Formats: sequence, structure tokens, C-alpha cells
Amino acid sequence: MPRWEPDSRGRLEEAALALYGERGFENTTVAEIAERAGVTERTFFRHFADKREVLFGGAATLEEALTQAVADAPGSAPPIDAVAAALVAVGALLQERHDAARQRHAVIAANADLRERELIKLASLSSTLADALRQRGVASPAATLTAEAGIAVFKVAYERWVDASNRRDLSHLIRASLDELKAVTAGR
Repeated sequence: MPRWEPDSRGRLEEAALALYGERGFENTTVAEIAERAGVTERTFFRHFADKREVLFGGAATLEEALTQAVADAPGSAPPIDAVAAALVAVGALLQERHDAARQRHAVIAANADLRERELIKLASLSSTLADALRQRGVASPAATLTAEAGIAVFKVAYERWVDASNRRDLSHLIRASLDELKAVTAGR
């Protein structure tokens, strides 16, 4: 039985990403992840429902951050600016996990089921943004449209950010992608 060490969740995430990169997602077992992390399988299941959730376990934190940032935006801010502020806040949270995000992105890109799960996560984030906008008094169709546009901006910026040739931070890329969207919709 391994001796208890702090941050077993973090070690499990690191071990899983390394193994997924080495062997592929499908060929990696929970037992192998737990062994690499120096914990038991039981400890793994205390933190994650299954091996997919290692890749998607932070969704609730992102939803909370988005909701809070939309609520904290100035009352006079147009809906798209409130969403932009929320996305930039999330970008700042993710920035410190850049290397892990690159690994995660590669694992997801290589597996159709994981790509589907990623789309479900993005849809959930869009719904969270729309609900936060409705709480600010934005009408339902406009809230949904703005949230969907915001998630599209985030997705484009995120894909640029995890690209190996990228040198800019995620928040910068979010702002740049939003500016590109605004230019396109303004007909420039």
C-alpha cells in the first residue's frame, strides 16, 4: 500500500496525461494511472468517476468562474463585453496549466468519443453563460446567441493557444478572437 502523499489528484492528472500520451487513451487503464501516481485505484475513484473525467473534471470550476465574472461585469456593459470579461477570467485561470492543456488537447483530438465529450462540455459552458446573462436581465434569445458566440470565440482562441507555435497567453488570444468576430459582424 503506497504511503499517503499530498496532492493525489494532481499526481493522478499528471500520470493520466503522461500515460494517455505514451499509450493512447484507449490503451491506458485506471490501475496503470493509479500505479504511476503512487496511489491505489480506490484513491483514483475518490477523485474521478472514470478515466475520462481526468480530462473533464475541471468543468464545474470553469462554470463557477464564468458565472461570477459575468455577475461582476459592470451593469452598463453590453452582453458581449460581459461574456468577454468572463472568458478572459477563465483564460487567466487556465494559463498556468498551459503544458497540461496541450497534452489534454492532443489526447482529446485523437479520440472521437473524447471530442464528443468536449463538445458536450462546451455546450454546458454556453448554457452557463446564457443563464448568467439572463440573470443580468438579457432577454433569452440574445443571451443564448451571445453565449454561443462567446464559446465560439473561446474555442478558436483555445485551439490557437495549445498550438505548439503559439507564444501568446490565452487571455490575449481570447481578446484577439473577439475583435476578429466583431470585425466580421461589422462587415469590415
